[in-house]
Amino acid sequence: MLEVRNIAFSWGAANLLEDVSFSVAPGETAVLAGANGVGKTTLLKILAGLCCPSSGTVLADGVDTFAQPLRFRRIMGYLPESAPADPDLTVKRYLRYRATLRGEMSKKIRHRVLEAMNLCGLEDHADTYIGTLSFGLRKRVALADALLLRPRFLLLDDLLAGLDPATRFSFGRILAAISSFAAIIVSGHEIDELASWATKFYVLQSGHILGAKTAFGVKNLLGLAPRTEGGAA
Repeated sequence: MLEVRNIAFSWGAANLLEDVSFSVAPGETAVLAGANGVGKTTLLKILAGLCCPSSGTVLADGVDTFAQPLRFRRIMGYLPESAPADPDLTVKRYLRYRATLRGEMSKKIRHRVLEAMNLCGLEDHADTYIGTLSFGLRKRVALADALLLRPRFLLLDDLLAGLDPATRFSFGRILAAISSFAAIIVSGHEIDELASWATKFYVLQSGHILGAKTAFGVKNLLGLAPRTEGGAA
C-alpha cells in the first residue's frame, strides 16, 4: 500500500500543499483531479521521489520512500506529463536501454521489455523508430517505460491529455490489466473517461485533498457539475 501522510510543500511564501494524506492499495486506481496549477504535478513528483516536501511522509509497503529512495524506485513507475523518448531509437532498443539504465539484470531485460510492450500493445511496433510514431503510440512507449520493472506503484501525470477518444479507451483497458499487480494514481481532467475505470477519487483543492465517491462528486467539488443534475458526491 502507498500511504501519504501529512505532506506539505511551500513554493516561496505560498503553501501549495498542506497536510495532504490518502492511501492507495494494489488493485486500486485512484484519480487525482483538480484545477490547473493547484499542485497535482508537484504532488506526483513528491510521491515519485523527485521532489522533497516541506514536511510529511510517504510509505510504500511500510518503506519510508525518503529514507530509502533506491529501494523505493525499484517498485515505483512514474510517467510525467511530458515524457520525451529518443526518436532515433526503435521502441525495443529504447526500452532495453531504459531497463539497463535502471539497473535491471541483463538476463531479465528481454523479458521485462517484452512484457511491457505486450501490456501496452506495442508488439507490432518493436522495430519501429520512435520518431515515426503517432502521439498516442509515443505515449504508449512512455507508459511501457514506466512499467519496465513491473512496479507495485504507478504514478501517471495527465495520462489522457491530447489523446483521441479511441486511444483513451484503449488506455483504460491497459490500466485495468496493470491494476492486477499495481496501485495506480492517475491525474487528469477527463473525469468521465477516468471514472470508467477508477476505484476512488481525490480532488486537490486549496492545498488539501478532498474525497469524492463518484465522478459527479468530483465535478461538484470542481464546480463543473450542471446545477440541475443530481447524484451522490
